[in-house]
Amino acid sequence: MAFLPDASQTQAPERVPGWLTTASDHMIELWHSGFQGVPSADGAQFAELNANEVSTLYQDLPTSPGTKLYWRLYHRGRQGRDTMALDIGAPGGTVEQRRFTDGNTAWGRYSGVYTVPAGQTLTRFAFRSISAAGGNRGIGNFLDGIFFGTAPYVVLDKTAVPMGPLEVGDTLTYRITARNEGGGEAENLVLTDTLPAGTTYLPGSLRVVTGPNTGVKTDAQVDDQGYYDAGANRVVFRLGNGASATQGGSLPNTLALPAGTTVEYRVVIDRAAGGKQIANTAGATYENRLGEEPEPLTATSNEQLTQVKPAADLAVTKSADATTVTVGQTVLYRITVQNNGPNRATGVTVTDRLPEGLAFLSAKASPGSYDPATGQWAVGAMAEGARATLVLRAKATRTGPVENTATVTAVEKDPDPANNTDSVTVCVEPAPSCCDPCASGK
Repeated sequence: MAFLPDASQTQAPERVPGWLTTASDHMIELWHSGFQGVPSADGAQFAELNANEVSTLYQDLPTSPGTKLYWRLYHRGRQGRDTMALDIGAPGGTVEQRRFTDGNTAWGRYSGVYTVPAGQTLTRFAFRSISAAGGNRGIGNFLDGIFFGTAPYVVLDKTAVPMGPLEVGDTLTYRITARNEGGGEAENLVLTDTLPAGTTYLPGSLRVVTGPNTGVKTDAQVDDQGYYDAGANRVVFRLGNGASATQGGSLPNTLALPAGTTVEYRVVIDRAAGGKQIANTAGATYENRLGEEPEPLTATSNEQLTQVKPAADLAVTKSADATTVTVGQTVLYRITVQNNGPNRATGVTVTDRLPEGLAFLSAKASPGSYDPATGQWAVGAMAEGARATLVLRAKATRTGPVENTATVTAVEKDPDPANNTDSVTVCVEPAPSCCDPCASGK
């Protein structure tokens, strides 16, 4: 047991923060759980309503008119059946809300709701002794688990890393922070986030970054708090103290947990998102259990927008009119480029420089132009689905296999670079009567 000054005694090295008493000595009496065989109802200690004299224990809190405030407390007698009153209202004008009478064998739990009237910006919650077993009102009326405040109010803040603009194929990390800026704890808190169109979930990326139950969460754990729901294409996190695989936990308010709790997951940007803006919003469900019945509540995060740069899947194919010719004959190459999208391609260039053994004769490009000195075919811009063709004529000048390669590039990122290059090999013979040099593997 301890006697400590109330919050008004600022000169005291130790005092009871937030609480005041009308007692002339400003003392508050606290008991540790188990002292004289009395266990606490909540936490490790509880208060006796009066310390050395009959008085009122109270707090004054700033309030907004019209606000619904919830209160909750535990009450117990000390030597027998004790009675106390709860008074709420403006300082100097409190009104008795209820009286509580309990014996000394068990704690009674009580709760209620108070709506702040118009013009009342400061509200007093006061606990007043009415009677006590033995006749001495200064002895008795234990109090514990006192709460008065607003309902839980979860605020979600969402970020995307990196900020962008990004490319098709990049990995995007979504991070969501849930803070309870209300009074009571947010119960059964479950956060969900539907993946935006144009993205694919990255397996194993779910993680609780800060807050209760911080740690890596892998999708393989069936008892995990977080998981990816493939059917609904969304991620689900059950958050807060006591969260499990079947239900959400309790998220304290920001006085107890200033940073709240933060989770994250990752997605890969699909080619369908090229040149578009990805929009994503997270949501949460939770309950206010301060009243008689659980009240379902919801929260929605800010919208996170990520710009994706245009992408163009350019495919090049190359063919020759003949794969075996003789020295001096003409080889006709046809090079075709197609833009498979999803966006318009700009600065399209095909590099097709003739190798040794072939002498340039002519080129016909549609569209663009071909420079035989550099081997560059400047195609220009190509709409999604557009095709371009280059016909090259060259003369074979020496025997043996001659490989000719064409490669296409553009300003935009290509989501499938595997089809950006194509080659054709032509075998050149000296004369029909001679041995085929290609047959020897040269």
